[in-house]
Amino acid sequence: MFVDSHCHLDKLKVTAELGVEQVIKDAQAAGVEHLLCIGVALDDFEQMQGIVGHHQRVSYSCGIHPLYVAKHGFDAKLLATICARKDVVAVGETGLDYYYDKDHIAEQQASFAEHIQIANQVDKPLIIHTRDARKDTIAMLREGRADQCRGVMHCFTESLEMAEQALDLGFYISISGIVTFRSATELREVVERVPIERLLIETDAPWLAPVPHRGEENHPQYVKHVAECVARLKGVDVEEVAAKTRENFYDLFRIERTALV
Repeated sequence: MFVDSHCHLDKLKVTAELGVEQVIKDAQAAGVEHLLCIGVALDDFEQMQGIVGHHQRVSYSCGIHPLYVAKHGFDAKLLATICARKDVVAVGETGLDYYYDKDHIAEQQASFAEHIQIANQVDKPLIIHTRDARKDTIAMLREGRADQCRGVMHCFTESLEMAEQALDLGFYISISGIVTFRSATELREVVERVPIERLLIETDAPWLAPVPHRGEENHPQYVKHVAECVARLKGVDVEEVAAKTRENFYDLFRIERTALV
């Protein structure tokens, strides 16, 4: 059985709740026993919680994506209040993205620092987005003592060196459908080198659908293709990847397992 450790069910093209219900049913039919739906803006949190909050097999986080900071602003007090709620299992998605937004670096860094502080305050793991900001991301995690709350480098596409630095801080490395892309040579090296005990798998749905669904809207049921690719790279059975990444997920996010029966 698989776990999709990072998806955005509220961002799927299906807008009616019945559509989301079917996506979750399809995932379960494909052997996905739990999903983590990720918050990207405070303005969207209550709507997201309303869509997925009643599902036993769906957990959710709260955070402000670095690319949303300039547009949506940042309310540290409100973020801390929401993240302290028992139903919120993690802080983020947060981090730094200098690839798509070089004009608001200071704002991104201020938001990221607050997320780290709040994660330590509420004792919940961080969900990190990082792109073209390797040095600053690791430096801020170290300065903020993120080794205390730990977390995950989601949809990892950076270097092996950065992965090792994140591992030293107690973080996990999450692999998305990008690993199945022909161009992902560096990422596949990371997967080969990072211990399976520190890996997670995800879809980042509705984006980044893995081969053989590349170009389509991504759905949580496709996480099995990520697991299959990771298994080939590690030279193990897909069942071992499923079991290890599932165990890693429940340990990191302190979620009670909801095994399919």
